[in-house]
Amino acid sequence: MAGYNKKGSKRNAGISTLKDSIQEMFKEFKLDAKYKETELIKSWPELMGPMIAKRTTKVFIKDKKMFVKLNSAPLKRELSMSRSKILALFHQKFGEILIEDIVFL
Repeated sequence: MAGYNKKGSKRNAGISTLKDSIQEMFKEFKLDAKYKETELIKSWPELMGPMIAKRTTKVFIKDKKMFVKLNSAPLKRELSMSRSKILALFHQKFGEILIEDIVFL
């Protein structure tokens, strides 16, 4: 039986994984939200695609709002009209509400 010792109990029962330890440390030092925000920012090009990523000059989050600076006025208008769909994409990917609004600059 893989994962069990000879006595039938779970091997390494008191030992946590590195991932669990890091997540616990983030919670302890209140870095969890900041880490998730960083992951969300890093996922902007992946979720929005290369065409939008090329026209994005800056992305940052402040007070649960994502600010996206674009170098194309028509794209800015188009994305503004699709704000709720974009928010839904991020909520679906991360499984929780990390941002409440997106502002296109």
